[in-house]
Amino acid sequence: MIELIRQAGIIMFAADVPAAQPEPSLVDQVGQLLLGAVPTAVLFILLVICYQILVQKPLTRTLNERRARTEGAVEDAHRAIAQAEARAADYATKLRQARAEIFKIREQRIKQWNAERDAALDEARKAAGQRVNRAKAELEAEAGNARQAIQGSASDLARQVVRAVLPLTAGSVR
Repeated sequence: MIELIRQAGIIMFAADVPAAQPEPSLVDQVGQLLLGAVPTAVLFILLVICYQILVQKPLTRTLNERRARTEGAVEDAHRAIAQAEARAADYATKLRQARAEIFKIREQRIKQWNAERDAALDEARKAAGQRVNRAKAELEAEAGNARQAIQGSASDLARQVVRAVLPLTAGSVR
């Protein structure tokens, strides 16, 4: 049955086909296909070459420049960060040194002030001691003068006491 359908189909198509020609061999068919594919292959190769020249090379160059700039910017950023960290460490060191120097100066001033205070206190103690000694000497001198005055006036006082206490005797003069 398949054979009949094929023959019927061949007859139908045979009406359109002019005279029957001998069927070309497989090698001839492949040769004709390759011959027909040559212009397509040439056009494809030409298209690939144009793509490489017009699109791929500029795109690759731009991407490489972009990568170089990006990597350069990253490297510059890393260098800047390293410099900033170095400066920060330097500033921290200088700050510690300045604080230590200020502390030393402060300690020296405190020692100086304490020494001046101690000297002033010693001087004040000495001056106070001298005044106390002078005052003692003056008091001793006054006490001595008062003793002499009392001893000198003791006889007068004794007479006055005796006169006041003892009545007047007959022949006494007052």
